[in-house]
Amino acid sequence: MSHNTFGHLFRVTTWGESHGPAIGCVVDGTPPRLKLSEADIQPWLDKRKPGTSRFVTQRREADRVRILSGTLDGLTTGAPIALLIENEDVRSKDYETIKDKFRPGHADFTYWAKYGIRDHRGGGRSSARETAARVAAGAIARLILGAKLSIRGAVIQLGTERIERKRFNWAETLKNPFFCPDAKAAARWESYLDDIRKKGSSCGAVIEVVASGVPAGLGAPIYGKLDSDLAAAMMGINAVKGVEIGAGFGAAALSGEENADEIRLSRGKPKFLSNNAGGILGGISTGQDIVLRFAVKPTSSILTPRRTITADGEETEISTKGRHDPCVGLRAAPVGEAMMACVLADHLLRHRAQCG
Repeated sequence: MSHNTFGHLFRVTTWGESHGPAIGCVVDGTPPRLKLSEADIQPWLDKRKPGTSRFVTQRREADRVRILSGTLDGLTTGAPIALLIENEDVRSKDYETIKDKFRPGHADFTYWAKYGIRDHRGGGRSSARETAARVAAGAIARLILGAKLSIRGAVIQLGTERIERKRFNWAETLKNPFFCPDAKAAARWESYLDDIRKKGSSCGAVIEVVASGVPAGLGAPIYGKLDSDLAAAMMGINAVKGVEIGAGFGAAALSGEENADEIRLSRGKPKFLSNNAGGILGGISTGQDIVLRFAVKPTSSILTPRRTITADGEETEISTKGRHDPCVGLRAAPVGEAMMACVLADHLLRHRAQCG
């Protein structure tokens, strides 16, 4: 199985399966002499880890990270950084009854069709468990980017329930289990998701990720555009089915006058009067906030019986038991932040290499 690596100068290779002994990643291209310890990575993993509320999978994983290489006396050496996270709460027996059945909406069939073998224990590499390694890599990327650049993610839609933009408050995302920036919406979402969970069903979500303090000039035409790399990074997250940047699909309904982000001077520096472009023009950052959104489909593993087939070609039904997120999109906010950090760190290093 190839294609487990992403990035150019800042390169991340993830490894491990959902029900294997451990998961992890190797991060290559980190500059030397950066301060790095497990304590710099753990807080980001804690935001994503399972079992933190009744609204996510009850699989209990501490997600404690260990640095195996690439540091000396608390500083990066420039060598590859190997990170390990042990799997502590696997229950593979939950999947024995469906090991020969393909779950609709999951990667079971396509993995089997491509490789002739699949890991039925939670999906193996296709499991969202793999994203813990990405979050760990994202923590290192944030160190490269520096404290002046912030990356924040929020869930702005849960199923059919949307937030009110006028009540958007980043501080609220730390006060509820939904990463929701709207306190009133978060209160509604509790009963909404409880009802879905009790029915044995699931729902999707829309996540918004914003990077502030990004310098102008990151990205390269024509095949190294910052927005195309960001879109690919977000689409590479499990269950993501759509990405938009800035006004996104809404730009199709705007006139040329409405869509154009006019520019004035403020203290001798350019100032944009709007940000329909989402902070990127011609594939290069403008210095404005980079704003993107991605849509996550409903969790495929549900209790409600669905029609499917077996590996032997027999028609049957399937009901997936075990511990699953009623909305996998809830824990996608920290993953989206991490992927944004990895892409920006990669482009920052590429910019320095070409432009100094």
